[in-house]
Amino acid sequence: MRRITGNAKEETLIELQSAADSQITAGPAVLTAFRINLHSDDSSGNGVGVLLERAQLPGHIETDKLQPTRDTVFFRDGVRRIDFVLSYVDDKDEKKQERRRAFEANLEKIGLQLETEDKSDSKDQKTYFLKIHAPWDVLATYADVLKIKVPFRESDIPHGQDVPLEWLSRPFRLPDDIIRPQCDYFTYPFDKNKTDFFLIEDKDTFFPPSTRNRIVFYILARCPYYAEGRKDREKTGIKRLLSNGTFNAAFPLHDCRYWKKARKDDGESERYNLYKHWARFLCFYKEQPLNLIRKYYGEKIGIYFAWLGFYTEMLFFAAIMGLICFTYGVLSYDDNISSKEICDPEIGGSIVMCPLCDKKCPFWKLNSTCLSSWQSHLFDNEGTVFFAIFMGIWVTLFLEFWKRRQARLEYQWDLVDFEEEQQQLQIRPEFEIKCTKRRINKITQESEPYLPFSSKCARFSLSATTVLLWISLIVACIIGVIAYRLAVYAAFASIIKDPLRKIQLVGRFITPQLATSVTASCINFAIIMILNFFYEKVAVWITDMEIPKTHLEYENKLTMKMFLFQFVNYYSSCFYVAFFKGKFVGYPGAYSYMLGNLTKLRNEECDPGGCLIELTTQLVIVMAGKQLWGNIQEALLPLMRNWWSSRKGRHNPENHYSRWEQDYVLQNFSQLGLFYEYLEMVIQFGFITLFVASFPLAPLLALFNNILEIRVDAWKFTTQFRRPVASKARNIGAWQEILNAVAILSVVTNAFIMAFTSDMIPRMVYLYVLSKDRSMSGYVNSSLSIYNISQIHPQNMPEERWYDNSTTTCRYRDYRNPPGHQREYDHNMQFWHILAAKMAFIIIMEHVVFVVKFFVAWMIPDVPSDVKARIKRERYLIQEYLHNYEVERLKMQLSASFITEPCSEMTLTSDKQEMLSECL
Repeated sequence: MRRITGNAKEETLIELQSAADSQITAGPAVLTAFRINLHSDDSSGNGVGVLLERAQLPGHIETDKLQPTRDTVFFRDGVRRIDFVLSYVDDKDEKKQERRRAFEANLEKIGLQLETEDKSDSKDQKTYFLKIHAPWDVLATYADVLKIKVPFRESDIPHGQDVPLEWLSRPFRLPDDIIRPQCDYFTYPFDKNKTDFFLIEDKDTFFPPSTRNRIVFYILARCPYYAEGRKDREKTGIKRLLSNGTFNAAFPLHDCRYWKKARKDDGESERYNLYKHWARFLCFYKEQPLNLIRKYYGEKIGIYFAWLGFYTEMLFFAAIMGLICFTYGVLSYDDNISSKEICDPEIGGSIVMCPLCDKKCPFWKLNSTCLSSWQSHLFDNEGTVFFAIFMGIWVTLFLEFWKRRQARLEYQWDLVDFEEEQQQLQIRPEFEIKCTKRRINKITQESEPYLPFSSKCARFSLSATTVLLWISLIVACIIGVIAYRLAVYAAFASIIKDPLRKIQLVGRFITPQLATSVTASCINFAIIMILNFFYEKVAVWITDMEIPKTHLEYENKLTMKMFLFQFVNYYSSCFYVAFFKGKFVGYPGAYSYMLGNLTKLRNEECDPGGCLIELTTQLVIVMAGKQLWGNIQEALLPLMRNWWSSRKGRHNPENHYSRWEQDYVLQNFSQLGLFYEYLEMVIQFGFITLFVASFPLAPLLALFNNILEIRVDAWKFTTQFRRPVASKARNIGAWQEILNAVAILSVVTNAFIMAFTSDMIPRMVYLYVLSKDRSMSGYVNSSLSIYNISQIHPQNMPEERWYDNSTTTCRYRDYRNPPGHQREYDHNMQFWHILAAKMAFIIIMEHVVFVVKFFVAWMIPDVPSDVKARIKRERYLIQEYLHNYEVERLKMQLSASFITEPCSEMTLTSDKQEMLSECL
């Protein structure tokens, strides 16, 4: 008999089991239970309600509610914790009913305990909820299988020493019970046969909820749903049951409502603490409770927020330097002689420029680009070179310091040996189901499923072909955008530059190049988002088709496919503006055309101030647009979608709206949910490193976005998502190698941007080589070549010739010999001097940055010395404690054997006694 006392009523649960009962024909597995409800508020004082219930399988109870409140994480008995919940709608489909019965029966054979909530108790009167509890024996068995590390002794290694001036960081710190929600312990993989070795004070709470739901999900993913005696390998796992509609949801429960603490009897209120100290935007200046995040959500989610927080901290230094560089451009605004010459009516106003397109584009005055030249100076100045070099070193420091931070987390979270121990335990159920052929593992000598080499090659070929096809589609779209730029440029030029129209107001602020760049960037951004939407589904499909063996392999393959596509999709337009636009224009007598002479689309020219301002425009629109759209998707849309349901849930009485129903209406956190969070941040990392020389304020924008991103993600996890199944990860996986590759590529791209996109090198060559008075006076005139208007081909001449008859020449952006020269219109010596200076700059900058990068990487060890010492110390202590435990255990066994054996058989020789004492 077990007696459970509640606040409103007393309930006595009497369980009687009789295998000899003649009325029970289902065998000894049938459990008969009588429940007697004693109502304290009965008017007679003696009201008794008796209900006879029969569960057809052991542990499967289907009764009315016992708890006065349904906002709980326990079974109706108030003792057994709900580790997982499955929901379904009974649509009278016999096949689904048969699958559910078989699945539940197999779960109960494993040892899980089930309890069903009838649809009449649910809010929509349609949904059944199957609650699952894992008893101690099941948890211990699978903890042994999964080699889950558990505490066996409290750690005696002291924490780090106090940091000087620690009081300065107090406003940014959280309470100690939030930062360290549990004590530090020495841990060791759980062994079911050595339970007395571990610190087991209470078996119900020894395994935390995150570990319990991880174990239960491991069972659910591998439990078959075919009837006994039948074998159908594909009928296995909760994922297939969810995909075929047998169940419509499977999730662990949050421990409480996020705005309200749980009752004391229901355990800790970790979700409430996370919302209060982490998910609210007003906490943006506080540190993150990483240990509490790891305890509640698991190491994989914890390592993501640790990386995102560290990345945001490091962005602060890059943002400060970028702001200094931009400030220098603003303060040196009045010292920009080149812009003054362009805006001067006597200089820029007297220079007639050649038409920028055929027929529609007129001749134009250089001073019409006055504002554009000033804008370009803000980002294209001497400080930009130093900032580009700084970012090359910053990215190295970021990656090296993150390795150290990651190593410290690996030690603190018991992940040092995780990958080696868990590699084979992470085999995907889909791999085990679909791979019917088996072979002997050379290491374990056990039979295991495998994918034949021929099938693997065929699947890889199809996957690679699909990826290349989609990348080709991106390139085709980019070519289309380029064609758009060339086609509409003439229209913008005829509107903005035509002096007969008295130049509209917009013409004073926007050049044809800028107008074309802005509209083309917006179109390109729309194409990017559309292609992303479709490719995400294709990438998941082809990765599933490859049938990766482990979860880690699956994520790595999907990561590489998605990033390769996203890299081309997001960065191709920036690469075009940075390295192709204005580089293959030709000159008035021999213009270059897109696709040769097959089209009449003349290649674009750069503004006299350079192409850097257009690259800045492209970068700002794509980067800021992506971040804005991502925040709308992550924050506003979920908020609007769940506003009604959250509002209703918050105002419903607790006893009418159960904990499982509250979580059921939340969004499901998919297995790839964290993958998209990483992808978003890595794409942003590419923007602030690959093209940062064109926009020094990019790290500042990224910093503001990430401060918001951390709190938006935290808000989503605590309020909008069901509780994810806890999973382990010792690092950020394939993203680390991608970040390293982007970091190396960023040095090359920034060197080429400074050399070929920026106007910095030509100005330096003029200042130190060509200028007689070592000033920038006359630079604009020297950077423009001369062409005889009479030699312009009729197809290139504008339809309206407004220029004065006295004007016989026009200027264009290049370094060529003037008309009448012996080598007319060939590149002059200034061109070759500048080209040599550009190549020298690229070589010097790359070598300097790479040498510093490798030196810094060599100087900074990946694992801090104190962490190495702690790991060695802990391993030594573990071996010592384990040895002492085995010795004591052996002594007890020998003592017990001496006591139980007869005296005649217990006689030992002195030699044997000495040998035994030496062994002990």
